[in-house]
Amino acid sequence: MPATTSRSFSLAIPPTWNPAIRAVFFGLCLIPFLALALAVMSNSLGPDPAEHLMHETGEWVMRFMVLVLAATPLARLGWPRLARYRRMLGLFAWFYATLHLLVFAQVYIGWSGGILVQELAERPYVLVGFLAWLILVPLAVTSINRIRRKMGRNWRKLHKLTYLVAILGWFHLLSLSRSDLGEALVYGALFAVLLSYRIWLLLPNKASSQSV
Repeated sequence: MPATTSRSFSLAIPPTWNPAIRAVFFGLCLIPFLALALAVMSNSLGPDPAEHLMHETGEWVMRFMVLVLAATPLARLGWPRLARYRRMLGLFAWFYATLHLLVFAQVYIGWSGGILVQELAERPYVLVGFLAWLILVPLAVTSINRIRRKMGRNWRKLHKLTYLVAILGWFHLLSLSRSDLGEALVYGALFAVLLSYRIWLLLPNKASSQSV
């Protein structure tokens, strides 16, 4: 009788599928933008189009930030797929934050540098949001592979500022929430859990480094 061979069953995705999955993931991240563009062209943004655009773009920044920060904990819990696209998620967070800023510049300040300076001085939530976007810019630029390789270990140090972006974004949202704090509280709880997890991961490293 012929010898039987055992075959192991694996759930791993074949490497040849990875580019297709990446393209699908990219398309999913782009759907909110396409939906907003379609709504603009069809004039179906509601009675206050500017407010709708500001809210939606800002909302998607927060959602992508949650996904970026959740990638590492999920990977450690046995689901590494999201972590493989963390850089793409971060770039889309910057992309929607830039859209958010462009809508603000177009509708609320009319591309006036003087009015922008006045808004930054008089409205703390504008200042906080603008600072968050400024921090996202170098994070996006240094996501290029060539720059990342040149930076070496400094790349990881710089990208720890992602947590600061999340905190600033949350303060921006909280300042705009006024009487309805539900959404801000949800994001605050999520960011608090993810930040606490990050701090918890660093504690053993601190203890070991002090004992050396």
